Amino acid sequence: MRAALVGIDFGAGDFAASLEELSLLARSAGAEPITTITAKRASPDPAHFVGSGKADEIAMACKAERIDIVIFNHALSPAQQRNLERRLEIRVVDRTSLILDIFAQRAKSHEGKLQVELAQLQHLATRLIRGWTHLERQKGGIGLRGPGETQLETDRRLIGERVKMLRARLTKLRKQHETQRRARGRNQTFSVSLVGYTNAGKSTLFNTLTKAGVYVANQLFATLDTTSRRLYLGDEVGSVVMSDTVGFVRELPHQLVAAFRATLEETIHADLLLHVVDGNSPVRMEQIEQVNEVLREIGADHVPQILVWNKIDAAGLEPGVERDEYDKISRVFISAHSGAGLDLLRGAIVEAALAEPGQQQNEAQDSVLDFALDEPSVGGSLGGPADNMPTSTHHGPH
Repeated sequence: MRAALVGIDFGAGDFAASLEELSLLARSAGAEPITTITAKRASPDPAHFVGSGKADEIAMACKAERIDIVIFNHALSPAQQRNLERRLEIRVVDRTSLILDIFAQRAKSHEGKLQVELAQLQHLATRLIRGWTHLERQKGGIGLRGPGETQLETDRRLIGERVKMLRARLTKLRKQHETQRRARGRNQTFSVSLVGYTNAGKSTLFNTLTKAGVYVANQLFATLDTTSRRLYLGDEVGSVVMSDTVGFVRELPHQLVAAFRATLEETIHADLLLHVVDGNSPVRMEQIEQVNEVLREIGADHVPQILVWNKIDAAGLEPGVERDEYDKISRVFISAHSGAGLDLLRGAIVEAALAEPGQQQNEAQDSVLDFALDEPSVGGSLGGPADNMPTSTHHGPH
């Protein structure tokens, strides 16, 4: 689909980086960005978000470039989206809808599909208009409709019933996850979760360390379903459980935050977070803050964290380790692609595991780690600064 990207600069944050990310999101969804339209405003226009004059400019550009879809780099209200579609006479989607669409394409596991559908229905419920007849699968059934019930009311009720059913299924899956976590706790299994901004190289690092076959691509949200594997780190520590999660992104839709909360609790219960950072990104510090913002939102800010400065080969840096004022490892410089520094990262995990009370493993304990590690589940994109975020985050090589 030929897409026109629209971004409005309200004077906050890195506008250029946000637009570049929108282009990557559009390509990840299968669209081809043809033109980008920008403007500066003090605040959004209540009716069209961009104002009537800019809306007419977008309409002319769409006709000239034969655009199929207009993608806004912002969250639009239902009224704004409806008004824009009427004025532009073309399909309009906002950033929230775009991310939801990408997640719907990438979800592979049963749990992932349930979580994405729940998020989509919650988003759709705020945008119901007449005509959503495909949502009503039992039309005409005896006793289905109340007296005088309109099509819109029927759609809302059917969506509500579906949402209730999805939440019940996800609650059941959440209990299964809790059972697995208790099993790991009984076996004193040290658990490590990879977190980080999308496309930072988490899946490549995960594959390199665990020899897993997780899909890797240079695109946003290439991996949606969280996968766990065992990683043997020697007789002193034994095996640890490592989990790869979905990448985080700025302005993640609240519907996704809520839908993926159950899966993200796996991060909350981890013993160590490896925060993977694209060391070659010019906006890496902003991305670190976005990830930390989500971690705080889901209550994972108490989990010990090590910054893994990835892609050092592209950034022109050397493998190395930095420690904070308490002599704990705060940052490790590696390249998941070339393998440089991975021995330092393994050593950092071992050091963290040995520092955790009761986490020293032995072969007898290792033999009982036969719970469902290979069952994928979906992670989400959330973040918040960790209380124990290393103070040396903003120092060292850049």
